[in-house]
Amino acid sequence: MTGLNGRSVIVTGAGSGIGRAAALAFAAQGDRIVVADLDAEGAEAVVQEIEQAGGTAVAVTGDLSEQAVVDRVARTAVERFGGVDVLVNNAGIMDRMSALADVSDAEWERVIRVNLTAPFLLTRAVLPHMLAAGRGAIVNTASEAGLRGSAAGAAYTASKHGVVGLTKSLAVMYRKQGIRANAICPGGTRTAIVVDAEQGAHGPAALAPHFANLGRVSRPEEQAAAIVFLASEAASNINGAILPVDDGWSAV
Repeated sequence: MTGLNGRSVIVTGAGSGIGRAAALAFAAQGDRIVVADLDAEGAEAVVQEIEQAGGTAVAVTGDLSEQAVVDRVARTAVERFGGVDVLVNNAGIMDRMSALADVSDAEWERVIRVNLTAPFLLTRAVLPHMLAAGRGAIVNTASEAGLRGSAAGAAYTASKHGVVGLTKSLAVMYRKQGIRANAICPGGTRTAIVVDAEQGAHGPAALAPHFANLGRVSRPEEQAAAIVFLASEAASNINGAILPVDDGWSAV
């Protein structure tokens, strides 16, 4: 391991994909990781990977859109590792690429709850600990869909635009207290997320032509590298940044 930072880091959605890659990357430089995920088996597997490499990690499983789970994640970081230095709000779900007129109440409420409300709840839970310490770094996983209207359905697009707004608000509100908030906007990335789009629906048909400019699909480790950088001292004067990690898709 290099760096031996020893920070207390919470990573949500850390049982697979970008979250797993981020948890492993933080652990490799000596940080102690709270691996938070809905999937208990995936979370425990990541903890084992970290421990087998000589690192320190603990799993907390449950639905992060529930306040009780959020409280347990924050409490675990404080009790096991002495506080919260870094929070990575990465957990998220995809919508069905539904156009607004076709979005059901259930689809809308679930996507918003997981993608936007859960990061709000967990950030609110850890802020008192960061404020008491006078420092902290928050990195949110937004999306290319947080920058444009042509990358996902109405619910997912709204949720990720919300994450962008939440990030900027945090950056302004707490910069004088030593807390930084930034976000990455991944483009296409190899993860386990599956889009359950309804064939022949208006939303997928309308969006399809726009994916011609997607560019190269990234590895989760490439997204994780950006997260780790934004949480590092190398990014100490970067606050409120919304960073596309998308092979130039946002530039087209």
